[in-house]
Amino acid sequence: MEFSELLPLIINDNKLHARWLNTLSLMENAGARKISACEDPETVTYIILKHAAEEHRHAFYLKKQIEKIDAASCPTYSSQYLLASNSSRHYLNQLDVDVCRYLKTILRLKGAELRFAAYLLVTYAIEVRADELYPVYQEALDGASSKVNVKSIILEEEGHLEEMIKQLENFSPDWKFHADKAVEMETFLFKQWIGQLSTELN
Repeated sequence: MEFSELLPLIINDNKLHARWLNTLSLMENAGARKISACEDPETVTYIILKHAAEEHRHAFYLKKQIEKIDAASCPTYSSQYLLASNSSRHYLNQLDVDVCRYLKTILRLKGAELRFAAYLLVTYAIEVRADELYPVYQEALDGASSKVNVKSIILEEEGHLEEMIKQLENFSPDWKFHADKAVEMETFLFKQWIGQLSTELN
């Protein structure tokens, strides 16, 4: 089942919708923690700090949205409060592992250089996905006249993608080639995630 087909099933059931928001919150929080983990204690930049802070805000904002539909549900990120919990939990980490393996093999990077390059490519791939996912979700929310909205996240994610491209341009003249490889890896994981969601909802 396509992502756009799953959304009405989720949005029209408050319990499922709450778990969906909680799942997105979990994934945004994982992204924020991943960004913070790759920070160099001395050379961390304004952009990286800003990005980590905004991803944490997204995680919090999505949690707050749950109150609009089912305030008492999803108190934690425990599996019973998530959708496709296994894929959702491992999605970002698996992408990081795949990208790191690629960078070690193709560019022979290691240490701090490897961590920073992985941050750039993983984050770029995730921002490309976010730029597709959140507008489709918002359109479905509007179609259902839902009280939930993710418009503020859409605006910030668009800015994040522009910032990642600027950083990648400084990283390598071949940045687009490497970034496209990361997007391929993410696309495979996204399809797995959607597959698990489809199985749970059918």
